[in-house]
Amino acid sequence: MTEPIIEIVDLEKRFQSKNTEVYALKGINLTIRQGDIFGIIGKSGAGKSTLVRCINMLERPTGGSVLFEGKDMCRLSDRELQIARRSMGMIFQQFNLLMQRTAEENVCFPLELAGVKKESARERARELLDMVGLADRSRSYPSQLSGGQKQRVAIARALATNPKVLLCDEATSALDPATTESILALIKDINRRLGITAVIITHEMSVIEKICNQVAIISHGVIAETGSVEEVFFHPQTEEARQLVIPEALQPEQMPHSRLYRIIFNGRSSFEPIIGNMVLECGSPVNIMFADTRDIGGTAFGQMVLQLPDDEEVARRILAYADKKGLMLEAMNHV
Repeated sequence: MTEPIIEIVDLEKRFQSKNTEVYALKGINLTIRQGDIFGIIGKSGAGKSTLVRCINMLERPTGGSVLFEGKDMCRLSDRELQIARRSMGMIFQQFNLLMQRTAEENVCFPLELAGVKKESARERARELLDMVGLADRSRSYPSQLSGGQKQRVAIARALATNPKVLLCDEATSALDPATTESILALIKDINRRLGITAVIITHEMSVIEKICNQVAIISHGVIAETGSVEEVFFHPQTEEARQLVIPEALQPEQMPHSRLYRIIFNGRSSFEPIIGNMVLECGSPVNIMFADTRDIGGTAFGQMVLQLPDDEEVARRILAYADKKGLMLEAMNHV
């Protein structure tokens, strides 16, 4: 197991609101290891953007610690914090490019702030624009670029100072699905080629499933659940996780049926006629209430929700068959 690069300990962030204090974050504890693509997911207002801004001290926590490579970011001097921030690139939902600068000049900007000589900065910018697939757009202004191209420039800019961590705050939320796919593939490639740890802030489970290996679910300013993406998909432990993994249409109040079971297929079993074989062996049909497939870390996973027959003996045989085949058949809340 790799060493931790970011450790968040008992973190809290309070805001003053008229006569009361409001907690945006409370009791946050997370460990992000070197080389992880770590997803932080939550609904709007859950506190995820505040959390990522506390990691690089754009927001100052009101309690707890953020350790980056063992050093508490909350205790660094202004000069030390400035140096530490160069090891944390950040990309945003709205790109935050300087409109009066070309793509190349935007990538040069953090290098200028770091005191890098002009020619060296330009050389580095051209190298990074080539890496993100924009070698031919170095002289283009943001207004001349598509949303995906703007985000590629923003990624190149975030990489300019050779960071160890890339913080991505809703980096694909303003993009169409095809462009989102290409940007996520680029982030994954950067993680693989350069070994840069990525922290992905999003409200979309599909983003987490595509590129993350670890995930934390945040709700109302607290961490509801953490684990590998596969663990959370297969065995959601909290209601917050279940709502992300299982579509809203399948929540108990939306589907008041009995004997509902969720079945998971991995990359191997998804190619076998599992349900057909089950029906043949057990001698009774089942109702398929829902089915979908997911791509989790490059592996195909599927899930179905089945309604088993009312006959107790037949239902028992189906459950025994699933167990024999090593399938996870999970009772829904309202069985």
